[in-house]
Amino acid sequence: MLSAQVESLFNDIRLNQSLQVVTQKLSEISESSTIISIDETNFPLAISKEEHLVCSQVKTDNGIINSVVFTFADDKLKYIEARGNARKTLTRTLTDTTRTYLDYDVYVALKLFLKQKEDAAWILTQEGMHTGLFAWENPYIHLGYKNETKSKSSSQIPIFIKMGASLDELKPVLEANSNFTNTEKLDGTDPNAQTQINCFGVDYLGFPRKIEARFGNNILNVVWLLTGKEEEDRIRKALTNQYGKPIFVNDVWEVFNNWQVALRKDKPEVLLMEKKIGLEYKTSYFKQ
Repeated sequence: MLSAQVESLFNDIRLNQSLQVVTQKLSEISESSTIISIDETNFPLAISKEEHLVCSQVKTDNGIINSVVFTFADDKLKYIEARGNARKTLTRTLTDTTRTYLDYDVYVALKLFLKQKEDAAWILTQEGMHTGLFAWENPYIHLGYKNETKSKSSSQIPIFIKMGASLDELKPVLEANSNFTNTEKLDGTDPNAQTQINCFGVDYLGFPRKIEARFGNNILNVVWLLTGKEEEDRIRKALTNQYGKPIFVNDVWEVFNNWQVALRKDKPEVLLMEKKIGLEYKTSYFKQ
């Protein structure tokens, strides 16, 4: 199994295959399947087209999984979530050992994440690993789900992220606005920060995100908001609507709001900076 990909258990499908190919293969091993097409794309790995193939009672050589959702971005399979007899089925023939990350058992080489207490599994692309899609529970796996997030979601950077606020003030606020968080002590390579709070499930542009909030001397001075390369144009538009046109642009960065907000393009992320750090970066890093 380590020489193949774990998704091949589903009748030899592969990540990045088309909806048509995967649908045909899944029809042979599923009791039922339904395709859900999304009118307004907000999946981070999709440029313009988002679709979900929801299957029930999916038969594999290792057992039957109750429910599986296969998510397609621009007609390429990018994400798989399985629930109900998922853990036992997907790991039965694996010989590698897992690593532990938060509440997840992880097969890093296979990009397979498992949550034992929920009997759930996620299979991701490398881009999905970066955006933290293992922490997303795809609501479309429940066929009765009604998408009401559009009216609740905002295209603005979340207002509760207050640069310059104290760790004591912000920690409960970050926890309240996330599905879950964890706090880590940094290794000292960043002279401006000693503590980082990783927040999973923070809404931005209609999708739950991972953000990394960094504190120096217990003051919030840097935040990384992890995104997908495919949504770069949507994020650029949202930042321009919020802050106006960028004040600096090169191949890697587009900077807004007096050097306090930046769109990173080589590694897709949004960077928020406390004003003092932003102005220091202006001269030391951006050479402006």
